[in-house]
Amino acid sequence: MASQNMDPAAAAASSTAALKGSDSGGSAARGSVSKRCVCSLSLVQMSGDKGISAFPESDNLFKWVGTIDGAQGTVYEGLRYRLSLEFPAGYPYQAPRVKFVTPCFHPNVDEHGFICLDILKDKWSALYDVRSILLSIQSLLGGKCVITPALSELCPLTSLSLCFLLRAEQRQSSQCCGGRTVGQPGR
Repeated sequence: MASQNMDPAAAAASSTAALKGSDSGGSAARGSVSKRCVCSLSLVQMSGDKGISAFPESDNLFKWVGTIDGAQGTVYEGLRYRLSLEFPAGYPYQAPRVKFVTPCFHPNVDEHGFICLDILKDKWSALYDVRSILLSIQSLLGGKCVITPALSELCPLTSLSLCFLLRAEQRQSSQCCGGRTVGQPGR
């Protein structure tokens, strides 16, 4: 698995740059990232997957805005979450930095919106794209929850479902429902 996360072009460019004493590999790496981002954008737009979307922020191909709709039958149903995706120079061989922009209460999301998901950390593969990332996060919201060590202090209650019920009641009382993005004013 490690070999698929090694960028052969970047390795060759950096060794060539080291021999020449220059940094010509940086622009080549950014061009590779741009090409992969354009490819990812096409995949997301043409996939037809319901409840996810992503697009570059302004003209910046390295910073995107994503949206995920909450899964039906969960406390997230009817909610739309905004995420930010930032692509490093080493993408796709390094995972993008993904976080919730809108508040999301979930054991795998910290108070700053960062997501504890294995494919964004140690299980990252160059085979993943934006579509697979968004679908994985959407699945995380709709799936069985596991309290991560970093977030165990957020829910000291013994029953995780009670914790979600309390958060859902808070959400409804602050009128975040109806398909609006969490944290956005009503229509």
